[in-house]
Amino acid sequence: MISVVIPVYNEVANLTDLWGRLSNVMKRMGRRWEVVFVDDGSADDSLNMLRGFADATPGHVRVVELARNFGQHSAILAGFKQARGDIIVTLDADLQNPPEEIPRLVEAIDAGNDVVGGWREERQDDAFRRIASRYHNKLTSAIVGVPMRDYGCMLRAYRRHIVDAVVQCDEKAAFVPALANSFAKRVTEIPVGHAERASGSSKYNLLRLATLSLNLLTGFSPILLQLATLFGIGVFLLDALVVAGLVGHRIIYGPQEEGAMWVLFSVLFAFIGVIFLALGLMGEVLYRVYLEVRRRPTYLVRKVHGDQPRAEATFNHRD
Repeated sequence: MISVVIPVYNEVANLTDLWGRLSNVMKRMGRRWEVVFVDDGSADDSLNMLRGFADATPGHVRVVELARNFGQHSAILAGFKQARGDIIVTLDADLQNPPEEIPRLVEAIDAGNDVVGGWREERQDDAFRRIASRYHNKLTSAIVGVPMRDYGCMLRAYRRHIVDAVVQCDEKAAFVPALANSFAKRVTEIPVGHAERASGSSKYNLLRLATLSLNLLTGFSPILLQLATLFGIGVFLLDALVVAGLVGHRIIYGPQEEGAMWVLFSVLFAFIGVIFLALGLMGEVLYRVYLEVRRRPTYLVRKVHGDQPRAEATFNHRD
């Protein structure tokens, strides 16, 4: 059984086309299937349209209505918790990643992979966005330890046990593709199509990409703290050499006034800079710990539309 999880936020202009293309793809695959739409606090008519899909296609469509906008990855986690399939596919609602690529992702899962990522080989984004994403992908690959060309593509497929592990983590600042790859034994990537956004505006900007990178650095690796520690050790050793040189100069030549005070001030300011850097990094890490310890919910589900008990759900291979 295949579950398709789609987070939706103000995408009313794209939903009709998305559902028409997606439902045709799923019907042709000849497997049991369901689509879990997650309305992430949309302010337009997206929720009503999604409820219409659920009413018109009982047993195949459910709509998870979140209480407000929690963000893309929280919405995906909410969809994961509702998904019933053995293979779970994630897809954005903006139609930049074509749903017609889903069968190829499923084939790669059937070949024995735990996670299959889509690689937007010919991205239809501006140059600045492509450059920023390239460096973000390199950073993510280095931190997670699983090299991939495109961590930002949400057209991905996962096996059930990977999704269960991701949901069980219940992280407040989760980056789903990186978290899933950290649990997977076999990960692969396939090139997928990419189109310009048909309507609406992108929900990701440079600030959100930078925030995502910071979450990776503080949530997946201690490298920032390690670098701060090494930098502090280096400054301390350099300061020790400067002090030793000043003491030696004083012993050999006697008291001097040529620039000694400026050197001391430079060393002092270097120490102050290292202290503030270390405090800032430790503060970031402690804040992530605080988010986990206080146990606030990652999302709140107001209602699930079109839901049926598992035993009562009907699936028709030919409809």
